[in-house]
Amino acid sequence: MIGAGEWGKNHVRTFARLRGATLATVCDLDPDKLAAVRTEYPGVTTTSRYADILQDASVEAVIIASFASQHFEQACLALEAKKHVLVEKPMTLGPEEADELVRLADRAGYCLMVGHLLLYHPAVAKMKALVDGREIGDLFYLYSQRLNLGRVRKDENALWSFGPHDVAVAVHLFGDEPETVTAKGEAFLQKGIVDVVFVTLHFPERKLAHIHLSWLDPHKTRRTTIVGSKKMVVFDDMEPTDKVRIYDKGVDIKPQAVAYEDYLHVRFGDVLIPHIGSSEPLRVECQHFLDCVRTGNRPMSDGRQGLQVIRVLAAAQRSLDLDGAPVPVKG
Repeated sequence: MIGAGEWGKNHVRTFARLRGATLATVCDLDPDKLAAVRTEYPGVTTTSRYADILQDASVEAVIIASFASQHFEQACLALEAKKHVLVEKPMTLGPEEADELVRLADRAGYCLMVGHLLLYHPAVAKMKALVDGREIGDLFYLYSQRLNLGRVRKDENALWSFGPHDVAVAVHLFGDEPETVTAKGEAFLQKGIVDVVFVTLHFPERKLAHIHLSWLDPHKTRRTTIVGSKKMVVFDDMEPTDKVRIYDKGVDIKPQAVAYEDYLHVRFGDVLIPHIGSSEPLRVECQHFLDCVRTGNRPMSDGRQGLQVIRVLAAAQRSLDLDGAPVPVKG
């Protein structure tokens, strides 16, 4: 385990309790964090030297939850040392690095997985099943809000801190990569570090995803809404139990209608709250990583999916720098 900080300690807890894996070593530069690990997990060794882990032939896999600026180099070194890699989001800070990481994993023949946690959330799995099963009809657009008045980052802006979650979900649900991106934002608290950003992803066939990200907001909001031709679905992660609601609402088009008022018919139906289970997404994600390491199967959030997300984020950053000008994702 590389990094035992705010999020890394959750990986430590999860892998320490997961059957089929042994948490061997935790690496961090902070001696207090390492001391806490030794106290809570006496059988786990600790080190401040990443080289110790790379040189340990008994270590089969590395989980990287360090600073985003370190992800690329640390993941490369792990793959070159013949170890499977689960790297936290963002996978890298640029598409060139992400592409190189994917190529390296392919050449090495080792698993490369990105920690896009929401893809392993039971609610997102339900939404994906509804979309793929065409229960909502054609997916027209989605919008998401990831807002909070919380920890203000100094090493990354709101787009790169919060954005990977919602971009990954949008790409996952649409099953495609957007063609262009527009983004507008502002830095209110720290010069040059955007606190709030509005991102619009323009997918093929005029489909849209709009994402609102901010760590300067009075509400803690984690909500995604998808609108289809037959039904609409809301995933509210702040709800303690009923996180998904399916609305049997829509507008029916009757081409043979005689009068205009009969051509478009607004339909209001029932609201369904499906049972989606209460599996912890991080545990599901970590188990999926172990399964892929064992079987050689490609992870759902593999390096290529991570590369897609980084391409979108890079285009959004470019659009931010250009004051909202549209930027092609594959330009």
